[in-house]
Amino acid sequence: MEIRLDQKTAIVTGGGSGIGAAISLAFASAGANVFLLDLEEENATATLNQIRQNGGKAHFVQADVSQQSAMIAAAKSVLKETGRIDILVNNAGIAHIGTLGTTDEADFDRIYQVNVKGVYNGMYAVVEQMKKQGSGVILNMASIASTIGLPDRFAYSMSKGAVLNMTYTVARDYIEYGIRCNALSPARIHTPFVDGFIAKNYPGREQEMFEQLSKTQPIGRMGKPAEVANLALYLCSEQASFITGTDFPIDGGFLKLNT
Repeated sequence: MEIRLDQKTAIVTGGGSGIGAAISLAFASAGANVFLLDLEEENATATLNQIRQNGGKAHFVQADVSQQSAMIAAAKSVLKETGRIDILVNNAGIAHIGTLGTTDEADFDRIYQVNVKGVYNGMYAVVEQMKKQGSGVILNMASIASTIGLPDRFAYSMSKGAVLNMTYTVARDYIEYGIRCNALSPARIHTPFVDGFIAKNYPGREQEMFEQLSKTQPIGRMGKPAEVANLALYLCSEQASFITGTDFPIDGGFLKLNT
């Protein structure tokens, strides 16, 4: 059964690269009018051009998810263009490595501003419009770190735990308005960020560390951005109309099969 998003307006934060780019491409291929919200114009432009070359509809809106005024302005610009907002994917996020003792206040605040407040700002900017429409889908990017303790991920895990709980409460508070809200919880996905992290922290051992990190997933490899995008496409489609208030791990068996 083909999954389509024809006539749907979708906002994807962090839509210019990595998982966000894959989601933007998948949504556009399914017929959605996609608005890529990103700070980095270069990556977003490349994704935008790829979508348009494939015959899809897409637009770039430069916005900082940590700033509520910027997100409200971005939502207003989308509404001016299309008259509605059907889908919001809160994908933008940043990582941090460190324990409680090695995470300073500036690091903690930075993670909070983007990963927690950024998701709040995105939902806040669109929810009243979705209420008026009587429909809408919100998909938040959580993580396996939302539900388990990962070593050296204190601030990051804090932020993703908050994302998961915001997902549950928004799903409950807005179910009567026809708004669905779910979360995705990936394990390690092979993106340019992963390659950069390995190159920075393990110079000369890139291949060794890539293989080591890949094998932490029971399935024996990292996930692909397109695999996350395929699940996002389903959850934001009419085929998933009975699904809300749920977290979907996409983790190669990490949560249930690691012993």
